[in-house]
Amino acid sequence: MDEIKKLYHEKKQDPSLKLFVVLSKAYRSVADQVSQDIRGKGLNTTDFGVLELLYHQGDQPLQKIGDKILLASGSITYVVDKLEKKGYLLRVPSESDRRITYASITQKGEALLNDIFPEHWKQIEAITNGLTEVEKTEAVQLLKKLGMYADQLK
Repeated sequence: MDEIKKLYHEKKQDPSLKLFVVLSKAYRSVADQVSQDIRGKGLNTTDFGVLELLYHQGDQPLQKIGDKILLASGSITYVVDKLEKKGYLLRVPSESDRRITYASITQKGEALLNDIFPEHWKQIEAITNGLTEVEKTEAVQLLKKLGMYADQLK
């Protein structure tokens, strides 16, 4: 039993395990704050993510939306249906390929994001003010490096 405790103590000090735990906790804390802000604006994070993607990057094939906002493919139809019913987006068939349908933000959807995005951006700045601008830049570079390496392991 002492051997197991010793091994656990050694692993607990391992920087890889420590990084994973700290990264997970930090993500959860930040994501919870962002989610609370978005819910206060009458959307959930998935709806907001789809609208923000379309707002900033233009029309997107439905099949690609899930990859870009980390949404399971089975959920895309549900989310798009819901946003379409609210008048925030439209489905637009591709003119060149009948298999492809695009999601396109409507004027109502753009108006919504024009209204809520500036305040949302300020909230994200407030949430991340625990780091200096230099630290934020360094964190972005390090997390990208970590993510790209992890992707290569697949």
